[in-house]
Amino acid sequence: MKGRTTLWVPGSDHAGIATQVVVEKTLWKEEQKTRHDVGRDGFIEKVWQWKHAKGDRISHQLRRLGSSVDWERYCFTMDPKLCTAVVEAFVRLHDEKIIYRSTRLVNWSCTLKSAISDIEVDKTELTGRTLLPIPGYKEKIEFGVIVSFAYKVDGSDEEIVVATTRVETMLGDVAVAVHPDDSRYTHLHGKYVVHPFCKRKLPIICDTYVSMEFGTGAVKITPAHDHNDYEIGVRHNLQLITVIDDEGNITGDCGEFTGMKRFHARKAIMDALKKMDLFRGVADNPMVVPICSRSKDIVEPLIKPQWYVKCDEMASKATEAVRSGELKITPESHAKIWYRWMEGIRDWCISRQLWWGHRIPAYFVTVNDPSIPKGEEIDNEYWVSGRTIEEALSKAAARFKVDSSKITLRQDEDVLDTWFSSALFPFSVFGWPNNTKDLNVFYPGSLLETGHDILFFWVARMVFFGQKLLGKLPFKEVFLHPMVRDAHGRKMSKSLGNVIDPMDVITGISLEQLHKQLYDGNLDAKEIEKAKEGQKRDFPKGIPECGTDALRFALCAYMSQGRDINLDILRVEGYRFFCNKIWNATKFALSYLGEDYKFANNSITCKTPLYVILHNIDYNNFKTVSATTYSKDIFTLLDNYLSHRTYLKGFTPSIVDSQVLDALDGASLSLSDLESHFPHVIRWWRHIAFLRSDPVYRRCFLGSGKCESNAYYKISSDSSSMDRWMLSRVAAAVESCNAGFEAYDFQKVTTACYNLWLYELCDVYLECLKPVFKSGQPNEVSAAKAALYITLDVALRLLSPFMPFITEELFQRLPRKTSWEPPSICVTPYPEVEEHQPWRDLALEEEVEFVQKIVHSIRSAKSDNNLTTKTKTEAYIVSTDSDLLKTLEKYSVTVASLAICSAVHFVPSPPAECTVVVVSEKVSDTLTVEGID
Repeated sequence: MKGRTTLWVPGSDHAGIATQVVVEKTLWKEEQKTRHDVGRDGFIEKVWQWKHAKGDRISHQLRRLGSSVDWERYCFTMDPKLCTAVVEAFVRLHDEKIIYRSTRLVNWSCTLKSAISDIEVDKTELTGRTLLPIPGYKEKIEFGVIVSFAYKVDGSDEEIVVATTRVETMLGDVAVAVHPDDSRYTHLHGKYVVHPFCKRKLPIICDTYVSMEFGTGAVKITPAHDHNDYEIGVRHNLQLITVIDDEGNITGDCGEFTGMKRFHARKAIMDALKKMDLFRGVADNPMVVPICSRSKDIVEPLIKPQWYVKCDEMASKATEAVRSGELKITPESHAKIWYRWMEGIRDWCISRQLWWGHRIPAYFVTVNDPSIPKGEEIDNEYWVSGRTIEEALSKAAARFKVDSSKITLRQDEDVLDTWFSSALFPFSVFGWPNNTKDLNVFYPGSLLETGHDILFFWVARMVFFGQKLLGKLPFKEVFLHPMVRDAHGRKMSKSLGNVIDPMDVITGISLEQLHKQLYDGNLDAKEIEKAKEGQKRDFPKGIPECGTDALRFALCAYMSQGRDINLDILRVEGYRFFCNKIWNATKFALSYLGEDYKFANNSITCKTPLYVILHNIDYNNFKTVSATTYSKDIFTLLDNYLSHRTYLKGFTPSIVDSQVLDALDGASLSLSDLESHFPHVIRWWRHIAFLRSDPVYRRCFLGSGKCESNAYYKISSDSSSMDRWMLSRVAAAVESCNAGFEAYDFQKVTTACYNLWLYELCDVYLECLKPVFKSGQPNEVSAAKAALYITLDVALRLLSPFMPFITEELFQRLPRKTSWEPPSICVTPYPEVEEHQPWRDLALEEEVEFVQKIVHSIRSAKSDNNLTTKTKTEAYIVSTDSDLLKTLEKYSVTVASLAICSAVHFVPSPPAECTVVVVSEKVSDTLTVEGID
């Protein structure tokens, strides 16, 4: 509606972990098989079957929500085009050693048997002792406690007491750390303690990381199972001892505990410590428990060889892009989060131990030559990447200087993190790595709109890859929307039964159907019962049908809440009633206009010529020089200008300039050259070619250079004060809406639209028109019809971005202004401030505001005297200010209509025996209502 060339490419990612979990559960539920039973290829085929059956739900939701996307460009991250981009990006980054292999601690889900990203870790806060259900355990496991036990000092009767929330990891302890300035342990520096089960001697080391004030001031160090301990281990060159395997069982040289499940070992270790008189107690301990969002298992930090992306240099450039203003983040508060993340960034683990996803295009090299030693998987030199296996083979042969026949390659079994392919989306959808026309025209984009929760996981990584692989930011601005929660502010969760499907809000759903959806999902029986209770509390009567427009409007109206939206279905339903009000008001207004109404535009304006606006181009040169000899500089200026110039194909000839059109239309230019170097010039050239045949265009531009403007309307002398007030309020709404959109303040825009329709058009203006259309003079009726028509036209266009369906339906019912009227409201120009500002009359608005105070006072007086608002009374408006009375007298019909009075009198003093109501202290006005005792 703003006339800009825009493109919104729809797409979805393959959701590696989430999808694999769902399909595995479905496979077990339906066939009692695991993925290993059907094999990798068979399982991937099952995933594709599930995707084709269930995976289009998001697309369906977008369609129902009225999203203005180009569906012909829809992309899925597993599509061949995007898979090619993924392989290309990996190979390029690996060749530059930005992607590398390393053995480090990762977030490990023992249930999934895979590393997971930070965003897939739910951090659950506990205030103290809490029992939690854990997959694979019949009993609940205790968390929220801290266990203290003693290590005996080697060769001494002394002991050091340490505390831990994960006592099972003590099997992998390799040291005890104390602060170097802690005098309690100075005499033990350099000595050892003895492990009670493994008989290892653990050094007592000094590290400033240790807090002398917390606990005993001594800390057990388990580098293979704790992120902080890992850093200490690196600093002190400590051994890494893994005691928990991929499935969460105790492994290694751990004596009687080997083979136990980790949380069974927890209890067994405490029992053993008690028998050895080393147990020193257990106490409540507030803590944060990391839980896998997909499997609900406790996340275990494990040492694993994985693939990583080196992020420091990319993060530095991303930081500078925001700091310099090249990349704008809205709301600005998130820029601080951006800086904090970038400053403390770690390299990105991109490998996942899954089957569904982009298999990593890296190959482990085995050289069948006795002169070359066999490599280990942690050695980067024995890994090559390639777009094809032939390319990888060639690289390996060149690296080890042997014939390719002596090389054996084994592709990595892992797949890439889903965020890797998603990070390429801004350019992979346009055909990268190929240099396509779409890529040149639409990359970089202008705006990314997404949730603030994935600012780092998606937005930052798109910035990383865009700058690294293409040398350009993928977008100029990022707008982060709030997260949608339930009415109580809780995160939506299937197990809580508070997930609100937008389709259910649009079409409505009964409580019984909500329950049925739970059974159709993958929750276990206990979770289903819990979810049903949640649904009964929140939706005792189900969810009423609200429609798409009401839901869209509600979500945008909620944007004032800040970081989160607490979605109350009752509020959404309230906006459905608002839709009913709009429908009825328009229907009522159209009955006033009549079926044969024709809007007569009475204003003529002249637009500023484009060549004047382009002051950097000499006018004479522009007029006389043959288009074929235009310099590249001139076309560059023109292209830059036209890239921001509004236009609507075939419907807004008023914004083009005939002299520039003549130059472009007569140019002997290669269209392919224009498309390659000046895409906006060719866009306009084609637009102009269409307009040349339009008679309105020829009358507007090829003749006098003046054009009839749809939006400009010169207020008639026959227009009443209320006509002019209505148009003034329309102008105010246009100003608020444009300002709100400019600032991404959608609550401001929705409020302006809501107030215009409900409180100004419906509650005031339509009521004031009743006596005009009933007994007004023809010139008054004509002026009122024009004001009413304009109000409907502009108000519908203001509302259209939020409520596209009802506004489209009502727009089609409006009488047409001209023969070249746009066929749909979505391609009409959005109301601009400059076109409507001449209608604004602040003094008039102040007058009417005071009149409305009078109306409200009359209504209050009726209520105070137990009269209905529809009871007709005779009203007296009293003031000693004769000028004020004279001003107010012209609103007598307005007051009578709005307050439902049989007559309204303006007098200097009140009649006797009447109720008096003060309207304004400022002017000492009083109001009397006759006939009330």
